[in-house]
Amino acid sequence: MGRALVGGLLRSGTRPEQLSVGEHDAAARATLGRDFGVSACADNAQAAADASVVVLAVKPPDAVATLTALADLFARQRPLVVSVAAGVRTATLKGACGAGVAVVRAMPNRPALLGAGITGLYAAGDVSPAQRASAQGVLGCVGETVWVPSEEALDVVTALSGSGPAYFFLLAQLMAEAGERLGLEAPAAQRLASATLYGSGLLAQAADADLKRLRAEVTSSGGTTEAAVRVLEGADLRGIVAAALAAAAQRSRELATATPGTAPGLRIS
Repeated sequence: MGRALVGGLLRSGTRPEQLSVGEHDAAARATLGRDFGVSACADNAQAAADASVVVLAVKPPDAVATLTALADLFARQRPLVVSVAAGVRTATLKGACGAGVAVVRAMPNRPALLGAGITGLYAAGDVSPAQRASAQGVLGCVGETVWVPSEEALDVVTALSGSGPAYFFLLAQLMAEAGERLGLEAPAAQRLASATLYGSGLLAQAADADLKRLRAEVTSSGGTTEAAVRVLEGADLRGIVAAALAAAAQRSRELATATPGTAPGLRIS
């Protein structure tokens, strides 16, 4: 996700010299420099020096250790910290950053790699309108943004859109496999499923799109789609989806209590 944000910021007009990346892996540093022309170093403090916005793009167990190591620097600079670490609560992040550091939590999703993502954003009351705008500007470079009113709502964002691409990929995979079993050659079945997923997503993004209406328009009475939908409804697809999202939201809440690790890895803008 850090790489996606670097690419998105550059596409949106940010100059490479305005970005600095902290990355502990030497191969990844070399790749970032080669692909984007940005400064990448192993020392997070060096990367964060003079940064007005610090984007934390690490695995959730690594968030506290990464931020704690920068607390002295944050006390001098007072940057805005934007975290994309799933499940790690604002209070935990602020405790690691130190007093007076504003924190915004963000939950983007994988289509951000193509600039087609959507990000849920949450900020506590001490985050200023200007800081909210800065956070939205960073995440907006990789797709749409939606502010949510509570931190608990981010767990639902994680379950719905953060994890959501996997659900659609799984459905397309199962459709392709079923098509193959019914007699299609594997490449044709996969292409048909993938293109259907892509085209349906474009229809759903139309300005006047309504998901319930779009589904109804494809489901002619007595037709093939109705026959398939009847089977899905008979298998309680609605209940299965609800249970799946509930499990993902619960896991997001559990991540908030995970034991902090030590591995660094920071993305700075």
